[in-house]
Order: sequence, then structure tokens, then C-alpha cells
Amino acid sequence: MQLINLDHLSANPLLPQVQEAMIAAIKTNYGNPSSMHKIGDKAAEAVVQARESVARLLRCGSPEEVVFTSGGTESVNHAIKGVAFAKTEQGKHIVTSNIEHNAVLRSLRRLKMMDYKVTSVPVDEWGRVNPNDVANAITDETILVSIMHSNNEIGTIQPIREIAEVTRGRKVVFHTDAVDSVGVVPVDVQELGVGLLSFASNTFYGPTGVGGLYVRKGTRIWPLLDGGVQENNKRAGTENLAGIIGMGVAAELAMQDMEGRIAHTLKLKKLLLTELPNYIDEYYINGHPEHSLPPLVSISIQYIEGESVVLLLDEENIAASTRSACAAGALQASHVLLSIGRDFADAQGTMVITFGLDNTEQDVIRFLTVLKEAVKTLRDISPLYSKTKKG
Repeated sequence: MQLINLDHLSANPLLPQVQEAMIAAIKTNYGNPSSMHKIGDKAAEAVVQARESVARLLRCGSPEEVVFTSGGTESVNHAIKGVAFAKTEQGKHIVTSNIEHNAVLRSLRRLKMMDYKVTSVPVDEWGRVNPNDVANAITDETILVSIMHSNNEIGTIQPIREIAEVTRGRKVVFHTDAVDSVGVVPVDVQELGVGLLSFASNTFYGPTGVGGLYVRKGTRIWPLLDGGVQENNKRAGTENLAGIIGMGVAAELAMQDMEGRIAHTLKLKKLLLTELPNYIDEYYINGHPEHSLPPLVSISIQYIEGESVVLLLDEENIAASTRSACAAGALQASHVLLSIGRDFADAQGTMVITFGLDNTEQDVIRFLTVLKEAVKTLRDISPLYSKTKKG
């Protein structure tokens, strides 16, 4: 039975062009970009080319505003802690939202241990932040606002440009975690007006273990890693050359096919939402109906447990998820779903579907068919469902 991957935000296959570029690099381009000889020069040229490609994807003012990292988590940590350490004397207050990724939440938790203060603003029923709430949360001690561009569990896209106007007026650095947006939807850092933006290669069919941080020129930030002067003295350590080359190629391909990818995944998303009532009942769709990632659908199915559905789907060679891969296995209900008003039971019964280039309409129907049987099986043994039907 053919495997159907409906968990593309967790992992994507490398595109053939990306594979070829990385294999060629491993075979022939093994130099250290910092070395002052021809072998190093060749590696350095490859890094420059990849940086230019990524900068074009982000529409940066300059390629030097792109800092390569080991992935989204490092980029987020660098943004938050780097600003905090660079601006300690100015203040120790940070504003964020209730639905951020663990990379943000745990970075802030670490800073709280160092006497930083954090204000977390709420979201509405769709998972959207009100820019006015951000404005009201900023104080004279605020040094950073960190609000994600899109949410990896419900897909909601935030009003980043409006929030940036607030932070710019108050002279506060604004960071956005755009790991699940870059390469998936158009992201223009100039138009958004952010000072810092985190992203990861694997979201747009590049290699895992490599990502980046956009740092607008003039933004004060300390290096997260101490060592050499790589990445314009912003990130120490020898570059992941093959990964960076692969990300550069993936960035070029994402730019070339952005509209096609959006159209393809939106078609599958609409098919799923249209057909879903014909297969199951008593569920909620989470996230904003318009301001949302094209490939993502979040479904809270009542009276069942989401991880059990995922396991039953996996037995039928269908990969799906219940939440972020970084939070998979956590016993508590998703803080994102609780923040938009789902109760504990419905939050635990949530699954997340994310489409990719390899998915087809037949995959959607196959998924719905298997989902119907899985939900029936679980509801038949669910005390919550039995009590409701008897009551």
C-alpha cells in the first residue's frame, strides 16, 4: 500500500534538484568557507550564492541581512536571546502571544530565570492577535515583541505588518517566527517591516538541520554562539556547506513555483473541507477561514483522542499529526487550542493535516475513508461518546 504523507510541515522530501546540488557539493566542494585558499574560496562562493538566493526569497534589502543557522529553533533562540542580551541596559520586558511555538516559549522561560519580564497577549477564536493588545502591552521597559507569522497547529496567519507599525512607532524590535511560512506563502520582510525573522529550510523542500535568521540592518543583536567571526560575526561555527547549498536551491525553486504550490494545496484543502461532513460529524475546524496557511487543516474531532486516530491512520500507511512535531508526545492539551477556546477534551481530539506537492485528490478521499472508520472505532469505545448518546 502506497504511503500517503499528510504531515508536510513536519518533514518534506528533498526535491531532486536539491538532492543533486547537495550530492555534488559533498563530492567536490568540501572546503571551509573561512579558509584563505582556492578550496576555501570555492566554498565561500557557494555560501554567497545561497545567501543571495535566500535573500531574494525573503526580499531582503541586502544578502548580508541573512544569517545561516542550524534551523528554526536556533534562529528563534538567537533572535530572542540575542536582542535580550544586547538591550539589557535598556530594559528587560518582552511581549509575545499565547500561541507561540515552544522555541519561543522556552527561550522566554529561560530569560525569566534571568529576571526578564514577559507579557503574553491573547488571541481571538481564530487565533489572531489584535495589534491594539500588543500596543497596550508595550511599556517603557519593552525591548522586544515576538509574534509568529503563522501558527503551525491551526495555520492562522497574523497581522504582522500592522503589529510592525505599532512596534516601529514605539521603537521596539519586532521578531516574527516565520518557520512555517517562508517558502509556503509569499514573505516580504521589507513589506512586513519586521526587524528579525526566523525560517527553516525543510519547510520549503530543502534539507533539515539548516535555516536562517533575517536581521534587518541596524538591528542590535548578540551572537548566540561564541567563537569565530562567521556569518558577519553574528553566528560562530563552520557553516553547514552542503545544507546551505541545498537551501539556496530550494529557495530558488520556491520562488519559481510559489503560485503553483499554493494553488495545488488550496485545491486539496478545499476538497477536504467540502467532503469532510460526508464522512464524519461532530467536529470543529480550527484557525482563521481566510488568513491561513494554504496546506494546513486542523480538525478537532469530538469524543476521541487525536493520537489514537494518528496511530490508526499510520496502520493504513497514512501519515498525519496531532500538533507540532516538536511538541508530539506531550501529555497536556495544546496551549494553542486552549487559547482559541477549545476545551481540554476537544483539544486532545485534534489532528493536523498538511498537504504537499506529492499529494493528490485521491489521497484526500483515501484519507477520509480511513478516517471515517478510525473515528467510528474510537467512538464505539469512548465513554464520552457513549454517555452523550445515552444522555
